[in-house]
Amino acid sequence: MRNRLVPYLFVSPAMLLLLAFGILPIGVAAVISTTNMNISAFANWGNVDFVGLDNYAMLFADKDFWQALGNTALFAVIGVPSIVIVSLVVALLLNRSQGRFFRALRSFYFIPAITAIVAVALVWGYLYNTQFGLFNYLLSLVGLEPVQWLSDPWLSKFSVALVAIWRGTGLNIIIFLAALQGVPKEYLEAASLDGAGGLRQTWSITVPLLRFAIFFVSVTTTISWLQFFDEPFVLTDGGPLGATTSASIFIYKEGFRLNQFGYASAGSVVLFALIAIITIVQLRLRRADDEY
Repeated sequence: MRNRLVPYLFVSPAMLLLLAFGILPIGVAAVISTTNMNISAFANWGNVDFVGLDNYAMLFADKDFWQALGNTALFAVIGVPSIVIVSLVVALLLNRSQGRFFRALRSFYFIPAITAIVAVALVWGYLYNTQFGLFNYLLSLVGLEPVQWLSDPWLSKFSVALVAIWRGTGLNIIIFLAALQGVPKEYLEAASLDGAGGLRQTWSITVPLLRFAIFFVSVTTTISWLQFFDEPFVLTDGGPLGATTSASIFIYKEGFRLNQFGYASAGSVVLFALIAIITIVQLRLRRADDEY
């Protein structure tokens, strides 16, 4: 009996942290979403009234919320495949050699993942600057007009997504490199003896053996992009005209700028439900693929 309890003892600190900072806040948000709670509640809790599902009805009738969800979906469609493919390709190239130069490149690609978002936004903000930015300067060298990278409603979406893709590849490259270390060399040597070239070995042996790593990166990257916040917040603050307002930014503005905590909590519950559904679907697809 004692031996059975030992594993639970070891995982209990992590479970307590998950309960306190993961599950409990979701429950609190679900309760608050059924009230009209705002900043006045901190002065007098009597100002809080139960409104049932009114916040959800208002939310689903809010055009700004649907625009934020649409932006989030577009960001995910652009960002998730880009990060998975770019990270995998770069990891495969870096794995071809163990020299000092390639080891230095691994550190180089990982730098964006550990760089503060404020510093990243400052640098990319200068690059995107309409008058003095490097990108428009390069365009001027070939006779092209300046581009409104962060002021055009459509172009700003892709400009913000590019920064997030650049920043998000570093960690995933390391994950793929770690997975590549587990690919048996015997398989590659046998394929080489059979006459398979490097590209054929990569496509037919290496990539299939990385299926779990690709699945893991896909799931975590999808969750990250559905919670997309940092880059659009610091680069455009959700503008112009709400073009880069993600669901997380919408919730932040409603809760912490407009002080509508009940309404913002309803948005967070809906976003949590969407993320949970999409993640469950991905897990189901993975299980079905394994059974096949």
